[in-house]
Amino acid sequence: MGKALFYHLTRSPAEALLPVLLTKALSAGWRVELRAPDAARLDMLDQQLWQGDGFLPHGLAGGPNDARQPVLLTLPDQPAANAPACLMAVDGVPVTADQAQALDRTCILFDGGDPNAVARARDQWRQLTAAAIEAEYWSEESGRWERKR
Repeated sequence: MGKALFYHLTRSPAEALLPVLLTKALSAGWRVELRAPDAARLDMLDQQLWQGDGFLPHGLAGGPNDARQPVLLTLPDQPAANAPACLMAVDGVPVTADQAQALDRTCILFDGGDPNAVARARDQWRQLTAAAIEAEYWSEESGRWERKR
């Protein structure tokens, strides 16, 4: 059932794209898990989401209201208590085929300027498509986001 969208960041950081993707996911009525590799990155994303142009309701995992959060910021080993329909993964955090299959949407954002991040994204693409998960590749190479075939 899952679908994976890979976002190849070449002109802007994940922090610029996340509010757009989160707004679309919330407009679709989905709860979202935003997964990052470590607590420092989660704190930075938390601050960025509060200081953005619009209000994006969210919380850091481990709080008393995790199950009620529209967007829950998690670490790779934390279960998302908000029953997400969408996972957004940054900085090469692992996403298993089982996890992607259980969700409506998985968004993997990766830094095109980092060869290791590109290699991890390629590995994730191979793993997810091998598990029969539909995948799309999105690029901002032209200056705007375009789906590539």
